[in-house]
Amino acid sequence: MARLRVELLALAVITPATAAQRPALGDAVRPFVAIDTTSVALIHARVIDGTGAAPKTDQTIVIRDGRIASISNSATTPVPSGTLVMDVTGKSVIPGLVMVHEHLTYPTGPGVSGNLTESFSRLYLAGGVTSMRTAANLNGIGEIQLKKAIDAGAHVGSWMDATAPYLEGAPGMNLNQFYELEDAADARRHIAYWTGLGATSLKVYMHITRDELRATLDEGHKRGLKVTGHLCSITYREAADLGIDNLEHGFFAATDFVADKQPGVCPDAGAQTLAALDPNDAAIQSLIRYLIEKRVALTSTLTVLETLTPGRPIPAGLDVLDPILRDQFMRRKAQIDRDTTSVFAMLFPKLGKWDVDFLRAGGTLLVGTDPTGIGGVIAGYSNQRALELLVEAGLTPLEAIKVGTLNGATFLGRGALVGSIAAGKQADLVVIDGDPSARIEDVRKVTLVFKQGVAYDPQKLIASVRGRVGLF
Repeated sequence: MARLRVELLALAVITPATAAQRPALGDAVRPFVAIDTTSVALIHARVIDGTGAAPKTDQTIVIRDGRIASISNSATTPVPSGTLVMDVTGKSVIPGLVMVHEHLTYPTGPGVSGNLTESFSRLYLAGGVTSMRTAANLNGIGEIQLKKAIDAGAHVGSWMDATAPYLEGAPGMNLNQFYELEDAADARRHIAYWTGLGATSLKVYMHITRDELRATLDEGHKRGLKVTGHLCSITYREAADLGIDNLEHGFFAATDFVADKQPGVCPDAGAQTLAALDPNDAAIQSLIRYLIEKRVALTSTLTVLETLTPGRPIPAGLDVLDPILRDQFMRRKAQIDRDTTSVFAMLFPKLGKWDVDFLRAGGTLLVGTDPTGIGGVIAGYSNQRALELLVEAGLTPLEAIKVGTLNGATFLGRGALVGSIAAGKQADLVVIDGDPSARIEDVRKVTLVFKQGVAYDPQKLIASVRGRVGLF
């Protein structure tokens, strides 16, 4: 980890009033904490505030009781007495990442996703993710219990919007961890059960019926929950008309352009149809405008799609995997790289372009990583890669950072609390050794991650799971 010059003026004492601002940290969390005091000043920082505005240089950020107390010019700002001072000259401070298509599972075998709630929760935080939506889960009550433990300070990890298990129709995915809904009434029962246990959002899946989706939207919205979807049997236009809040994987899951698409049936040729489209085709540009008109947000997940595309780089973070899983991914990637007929070779760049087109047309673009597919999408590392891929697709670095911070926070209803750097907001911040506003790849150089004003050491978090991700 790059060294930070720290001048200790005085360590503030944690008072009961301070403790009320955030939970006391348990013994399982403390080994990963670098700084835990009531008042910290980051001086000489380059501030990239997450709004898309140009960076401000030589700034002092004062953190007090878990909140951002002030942001001002270092040359003219006296540091309050009793404050831990950190000189971050040459470094940037960005908001904590807010990623909305994350999972605490990983493909560990044919038709099986392993439960990685322990290792992935550490890696997400190490990568700068301070808030995340799990976008449906295969761990059932485990993820909801994890959210509660993180909120209570008993477990290390990002704040979680814990999505209920998938709402999937029949015939569903060939995974033994999926439950297939019987009908619309069953969808309502599913939602009542899981929200009663603490789930905070919903996700519909590929084979859901119109009636089941309609019931999900009605029941979810009654409870104040947002509904997202990875669709196939239902087109994007149909889902927008029914009132869905969010669609996953950019336009990859859109079956609107399949010529012989049958109502309620998931066609086989969705990806091939998209790959054959001209990137500027009037039909997809019309769909972009329609989704914006209907206020449907779109989640870009280029990271998982990149792993399915021949000739793309080896993903970062493979060294943290159990060696069996690392070798398994490398074999799969070698097969993909040899595939001269892959539809993704044509489709991948178009998907990135359509994400950009959607944002530039006024749509709400979000970003996530989706650690599924053939593997290789590693928590934390892939979140940083997601921003790089948005820039590769055509966004500016500042636009990509906003998509990965303020856009996600605003969509999750937390924009007044997190997602940008402003006085009064929660101190969820990432210190980066470089300037990602000029070189987005610098986003990989995380030196500290602040969550609720507590600074975590990313290297300790990573070291604690290196070589064992896939086991726990």
